Amino acid sequence: MAAGETIRAAVEELRRALSGLDNALDMRFDRERDHGEIEGEVRRVNVDRSRLAQELDQAEFRANRLEEVNREVSRRLVTAMETIRAVLDR
Repeated sequence: MAAGETIRAAVEELRRALSGLDNALDMRFDRERDHGEIEGEVRRVNVDRSRLAQELDQAEFRANRLEEVNREVSRRLVTAMETIRAVLDR
C-alpha cells in the first residue's frame, strides 16, 4: 500500500470511528432523557399514590364516623319507640 492510500484508509477508519462515537453519544443522550422522563413519571405516580392513600384514609374515617352515628340514631329510635309503646299501653 502506498503512503497516500494508507493515509486515506486511516482517515476513512477515523471517520467511521467518529461516526460510531457520534451515534453512541446520541443513543446515550436519548437513554438519559428517557430515564429522566421515567423518573419524573415515577415521582408523579408516587405523589398521586400518596394523595389517594390520604383520601382513602379520610374516607374510611368518615365511613366509620357515619357507622357510629347510625348506631346512635338507631339506639335513640328504639328508645323512642319503646317510650311511645309504654305511653300507649297505659
